[in-house]
Amino acid sequence: MSFAARLKSDVAYLKGALRTLKRTTPIGKNPGRTIREGLEEQAERWGDRPALISDRESYSYRQLNERANRYARWARANGIGKGEVVALVMSNRAEYLAFWLGVAKAGGVTALINTNLTGASLAHCISVVSAKAVVVDPAHAAALETARPHLPRDIALWGYGECGHQRLDTVIDSFDGANPAGDERPALTIEDRCIYIYTSGTTGLPKAANMNHYRVQLAMFGFSGVTGANENDRVYDCLPMYHTVGGVLGPGIALMNGGACVLREKFSAREFWADVKRNNCTIFCYIGELCRYLVNTPPGAHDRDHGVRMCFGNGLRPDVWPAFRDRFGIAEIREYYAATEGNCTIFNFDSRAGAVGRIPWFLKSKFPIKVVRFDVETEQPLRDSKGFCIECAPDEAGEMIGQIVNDPNKPAARFEGYADKAATDKKVLHDVFEKGDAWFRTGDLMRRDAAGYFFFVDRIGDTFRWKGENVSTNEVSERLTGFPGLVESTVYGVAVPGHDGRAGMISLVIEDPDRFDLAGFWSHVRAQLPDYARPLFLRVRQQLDMTGTFKQRKVDLVGEGFDPARVIDPLYFSDAQAQAYVPLDGALHERIVGGAMRL
Repeated sequence: MSFAARLKSDVAYLKGALRTLKRTTPIGKNPGRTIREGLEEQAERWGDRPALISDRESYSYRQLNERANRYARWARANGIGKGEVVALVMSNRAEYLAFWLGVAKAGGVTALINTNLTGASLAHCISVVSAKAVVVDPAHAAALETARPHLPRDIALWGYGECGHQRLDTVIDSFDGANPAGDERPALTIEDRCIYIYTSGTTGLPKAANMNHYRVQLAMFGFSGVTGANENDRVYDCLPMYHTVGGVLGPGIALMNGGACVLREKFSAREFWADVKRNNCTIFCYIGELCRYLVNTPPGAHDRDHGVRMCFGNGLRPDVWPAFRDRFGIAEIREYYAATEGNCTIFNFDSRAGAVGRIPWFLKSKFPIKVVRFDVETEQPLRDSKGFCIECAPDEAGEMIGQIVNDPNKPAARFEGYADKAATDKKVLHDVFEKGDAWFRTGDLMRRDAAGYFFFVDRIGDTFRWKGENVSTNEVSERLTGFPGLVESTVYGVAVPGHDGRAGMISLVIEDPDRFDLAGFWSHVRAQLPDYARPLFLRVRQQLDMTGTFKQRKVDLVGEGFDPARVIDPLYFSDAQAQAYVPLDGALHERIVGGAMRL
């Protein structure tokens, strides 16, 4: 990196960091100013300006505050006291935000439930936070019924709409919309819980991350600083509101600055740009593979005919970034790295393609984050002869960790944990660089270059070991993209009897299976990857499974492996002797697992 380039980057990071710290540092210094006070101040300041816009309802700042006040009084009238929890199972709409803001005003806590869950998983998310009540809309009433056998019998059930439960939507207007006062206004601080947001549950059951009033405001004010949002911005948000980006960051960067947030129930790649144009949006948020879906759409009239000045989010992969930027003409892409519950937050202020962020030398004291050497087989950081962790050299992959401190001058360094204490304890690493220190484990493998840029490598558990080498699933997938006819892919490791580690397997989505050049792809794999990283097994799928937040879901693929008795999709094996991917049937499967085939 040249001196001029680094200087330009340093200036961008200095401006961005100062802007962000200016907006976030006061939060910790004003412990009595919760989200309740913040909303009331914004309603007083911005009045009848549009705040939230959705197909079902839209609210000005004054109307949103009044609506929240009605929910605050409803919560108190129905036994949701300070610190007590109500679960919300509702599709995206302005009412969603009004509800949890109102419950927070009363001192209650709203658990934002993933609307894709059913049965025992849904019941787990409700029970793990000891919810006293559940509010559900008609679209998800059937899913809630599948969880009913696993829920306490005395839990109160409310329907927002007709779904067989007592109706919240028909009684809420009977409550007063004035700001709570006196006994209706319990004493709150930024340390009190505000909402629960759940981890995606790509492996195992979701965990409920504690978002107190401090953390919610930190997210809203912080990202308003990251994006430089102001009262003239309109934020387009089609992400699920049970997730941090869709439910807190998207609306938050608008609401903290007098702007408006346009909420959509679902993401539509086909309608995205026309909808952005129609609503005069200037910013949108993304996550996971959303940008890949946009790039894979046919050219459209609004590809560049829009008013978007910036997008922000996480998960824009390096192989998609240049195509996305160039096709849609979005020069400013605020990729960032963070976790709902974590304390490692970094930003890409200069739109460096592929980087999740950078910590220049002059910001290291504000962001105590390290990358430490990691053992893929034990899934634990390596330690030296004194028992301390070992920081990685530049460009060496390791686990990212963040020091846990409670300091207003380092607002992102706190760790609030989960509803489950045991889950919280598993994420904390002790005696890392000195006795008594504590660091948060991100569970992500990163590498940091000499200029301070961080690059995502893989999730711990996704990286696997084969032939004595570590194989990053993301890096394999990215190296193989661009092959003609290949739409998207996901890579994972599968166990093979009689062999240490896990062998590589790739699931492909291709445009036309009848015209796909399988022989050419075999040669492409050999040219792009070293022997140990080449997928031995190939599976052709019509589509890849995704979580509700556009993250690839691999757990079922790993479990099914390469057994044709369990997989209905076409399977192939990389046969070194034939120098080709050959069809994998039951007979070949028996030869592989029986040790007759040399891998």
